[in-house]
Amino acid sequence: MNMLTSLQNLLIQSWQTLFIALPALRRNLMRSLLTALGIIIGVASVIAMVAVGNGAQSSIQAQVSALGENLLTIFAGSSRSGGVNSGLGSASTITIADAEAIGREVRDVVGVSPEVSTTAQAIANGRNWSTSIVGESPDYLKIRNWKLTDGSMFTDREVRSAARVAVIGSKTALELFGPLNPIGQSVRVKNIPFVIIGLLESKGSGMGGQNQDDRLIVPYTTVMKRLTGDRFLRSVNVQVAGSDRMEVAQQQITALLRQRHGLTAGHDDDFNIFNQKDIAETVTSITGIIKLLLGAIAGISLLVGGIGIMNIMLVSVTERTREIGLRMAVGAQPFAIKLQFLMEAVTLSLLGGLVGVLFGIGMARLVGVFANFKAVVDVSSILIAFAVSCAIGVFF
Repeated sequence: MNMLTSLQNLLIQSWQTLFIALPALRRNLMRSLLTALGIIIGVASVIAMVAVGNGAQSSIQAQVSALGENLLTIFAGSSRSGGVNSGLGSASTITIADAEAIGREVRDVVGVSPEVSTTAQAIANGRNWSTSIVGESPDYLKIRNWKLTDGSMFTDREVRSAARVAVIGSKTALELFGPLNPIGQSVRVKNIPFVIIGLLESKGSGMGGQNQDDRLIVPYTTVMKRLTGDRFLRSVNVQVAGSDRMEVAQQQITALLRQRHGLTAGHDDDFNIFNQKDIAETVTSITGIIKLLLGAIAGISLLVGGIGIMNIMLVSVTERTREIGLRMAVGAQPFAIKLQFLMEAVTLSLLGGLVGVLFGIGMARLVGVFANFKAVVDVSSILIAFAVSCAIGVFF
């Protein structure tokens, strides 16, 4: 009962003290606003920085996911001539037979798409456009989880016959045909006519910023026989049955290709396998560290704002020595005087925190307007920043 009475008295005293503290803050309005500004900037920075980090993380994860589901990408090794490395995919090490063997002998593989590519000028409808010509198999759209907005994908039969058919990206279609429906239209590449049989759904920029919609997808055999004359593949896209089988499938593919290429224990692989799962985990780890770093840097602003409150409170106590003496002379307890200055500091922190939250959300949305990704405001960052701003007011 005594504890309840003491709590009631404390609440009444705090409420009375608040009405004393507010006029004191209004008397020095400009100083109070400048003091709160430190908290406002600190809270806004934390919220905006964390939102930018979340947005960047979500954007990169979406780009990794856009590569496909449970994807392994096998690249040919790097060719070397005169001391110069030409990069992954440039060596003549992976054949169509290798790709077929992977699909046939590795149990967990559910889709295989050999890949070759080139860049060429496409001509159609009185227009021309330089675009990527990508040779794939019918499994490619399933592997990449890519849908068609119109038409259909080419078939295995058209791959075997090296048919002159193509599936067109939305960007290439827009540049060559404008508002016209490209399905059934003809496009010439290196004086070879291709019939457009499918229109890809727009995917936007992919990893590395390349526009995925700017391409023509044709049977890989057509590219090799009619456009480039290549006998070897640049890479092979492989889809595994489940994410839990990715490592096992990678080990089996490695063993199979080493056996087919006659590589003994003393020889390095003449190919490279990129595991989408490993890439996603690495990206998540890196972006998580970046987000933490951004939040920590912004948190320093909160600390600086707290120091500002401490300095102003020190000045306020020094300036109001006569007021403090007068209140003690008429019977005010030391606790009541301390509570008054505490309420002033907490009020500044609360108001600064509330305004900072609004500014932080506004800054995050502003970043989304100018950046190529949407900043994602995290509710937890708002709560943490606001709670820390209040704690700073009490502590300092």
